[in-house]
This record gives sequence, structure tokens and C-alpha cells, in this order.
Amino acid sequence: MSANINVMNPQKPKKVAMVAANPSVSKQTGWPIGFWWAELTHPYWEFTENGYQVDIYSPDGGDLEPDGFSDPEHESGYSAHDIVSLGFKKSAKHSALVKNTKSIKEINISEYDALFLTGGQSPMYTFIDNTELHSLVAGFYEGGKVVGIVCHATCVLLKTRLSDGTLLAAGKTWTGFANSEEQFADNWVGMKIQPFWIEEEARKMTETNFIVSGMFRPFAVRDGRLITGQQQFSGGLTAKMVIEALGI
Repeated sequence: MSANINVMNPQKPKKVAMVAANPSVSKQTGWPIGFWWAELTHPYWEFTENGYQVDIYSPDGGDLEPDGFSDPEHESGYSAHDIVSLGFKKSAKHSALVKNTKSIKEINISEYDALFLTGGQSPMYTFIDNTELHSLVAGFYEGGKVVGIVCHATCVLLKTRLSDGTLLAAGKTWTGFANSEEQFADNWVGMKIQPFWIEEEARKMTETNFIVSGMFRPFAVRDGRLITGQQQFSGGLTAKMVIEALGI
């Protein structure tokens, strides 16, 4: 475990409110969709190993369900490499954290140092137009807190506005799931998966700077207190940048 202020002062650990998507159904594929295991478990590992307290919420509360392809035991073998998620899933203590989650309505921004949004396929339906979630993101940011967002959860930055009406992403450099990765995924399953592509939409926004790195390589961007990760391999890196931004 890292030696840092949190570990040295366990009576007052840094606190992160992590938000994962509720289950939904894709209108594109008909699949049940939810959160992506690695985008929850890898950041959770980074935060807790550094002495942070992590509370997991969802927009509506209740039990969460992962995307099938993110499950390290899925028959496709797509995420068979993800032993961190496998360990989390097999631990009764940890797997219980994605059951009976509290709603974001119960988040008190003043109690937390950072907000962290995890991705998956569900956010493309359940985050994109969720004005309550957008307000939460804006509230954390305007409250001087650090905001971390990874993969498809970054779709919120296409629409989240601050109290003065400006887009949070205005003047910011950020990242999210790349067009090349969307095309790869579509080709892999043989159909169009997502209702829209984040990079495609972000590049229509002249007031923001959206960038990507290599396909399915860890990549995260910090622009002040806004930290974004490109895809499922970027969750841990995004969390590390959040920790750095908090000065730990």
C-alpha cells in the first residue's frame, strides 16, 4: 500500500463519490446493458489502495448489472484478462457494493473531494440526457471539487452546463471513447452498437478540444479539475490523475 497522507491520517480519508450506470436495454442491439466492470473496479482499487473512501452510487439507485463483455467470466473471453474485476466479483464484500446502491439524490457534494463517473454501454442511454446527473457533475466542478469521467460516461460532457449556461467542456481538453474504437467494436460484433459516437459529436463542438490516443491503449487527460479517460483500459490511469489532482 502506498505511503501517503490518507494512510497516515486514516481518521480523515479523502472521499470519492463513484457513479455507475443503472441497467438498461440497448435500442441498437437489444442487449441488456449496464456498467463496465474494469471502469469501476480498477479506479476503486487505485483509490482504496491510497486510503480513499469510495461510495458507489447510481442515478436511480438499486442493483447494478455489468455489460456482459466486461465480465471476466463471459463466454466470449473478451475481458478474461481482467483479474482485478474477477477478484472484485468473487469477493462477497466487494460484489455487494454494486447491489442496492444509493441514488445520486443522496449525494452531499460537501462531503466529497471528488466525483468519478464510470462508463459502460448504459451511459450512452442513461447518462446522456440525465439532467440531474449533469447538474451533479456541474455542482461538483463549480464547488471546487475534482471530476473524473471515463469511457462512454464522458458523453455527459456533450451536454453538461454550468450555472451560467456555458458548457463545462468549453475551453477544456478532454477525451472519451474514440471513433476508431467504436468502429472496431462494431466490426467485432457485426452491427452498430452505439446510438452515437462521442468523438464524432465532440468534434462538432467548436468551443472544446477533444483528443484521443491509440486504440484501446491507456490514455487520460487532466485539464485542471476535469480528468477524463479514453476507454476501459484507462480507468486506473484516470483515478491516478484524480489522486494527483487532490495533492496526494
